[in-house]
Amino acid sequence: MSDPQQRTRNGPGVTRRDFLRGSGAVATAALTTPVPSLLHEAAAQKTEEVVGLGPKGVPIELSVDGAKIKNTIEPRITLLDALRDYMDTTACKRVCDRGTCGACTVLLDGKPVYSCSMLALEARGKEIKTAASLHGDGKLDPVPAAFVAADAQQCGFCTPGFVVSMRATLDKNPKATPAEVEAGLAGNICRCGTYEQMRHAIEALCKKGG
Repeated sequence: MSDPQQRTRNGPGVTRRDFLRGSGAVATAALTTPVPSLLHEAAAQKTEEVVGLGPKGVPIELSVDGAKIKNTIEPRITLLDALRDYMDTTACKRVCDRGTCGACTVLLDGKPVYSCSMLALEARGKEIKTAASLHGDGKLDPVPAAFVAADAQQCGFCTPGFVVSMRATLDKNPKATPAEVEAGLAGNICRCGTYEQMRHAIEALCKKGG
């Protein structure tokens, strides 16, 4: 018959009784050891310096409406956010912020682009023009002037994108027909529905040759 001591072993050299006795001692020590309260831990965390996560800002210089503007921005900032929030250039509007409405359109080296859909860092070394560039020496560019004459704006949020896109279309083809100008505005949406007034402005511009 085997030894009763051997039958109660929980592994080589350790009896079940020894194991239970040791477990009780560890539990007692844990309960009697002073532990900082959650309130004390929270207070300690508040005093620690908060470390910012993510990329740090980088210096950037953009050419906007003929002026050189410098600032420091994070690499993830879009051109739209950089212009509006860091460079105080509000001629481009944020409406959809998803590259679908065209309100944020600017000219990048003469080409219309959605500024909400590209990074500001991508615009370095390029000439950026907003709707604000279509006014100078106290005189409106013919495109926004035609919009005013035809009452082709309502809330005004989409208007900067429309006039910029129209200016780019007419610069590319000063003899464009009204249908060709409308095709150049395919990426712009007017939620107020002033398309008929815009057509009047387009017809007037095409008669004058842009």
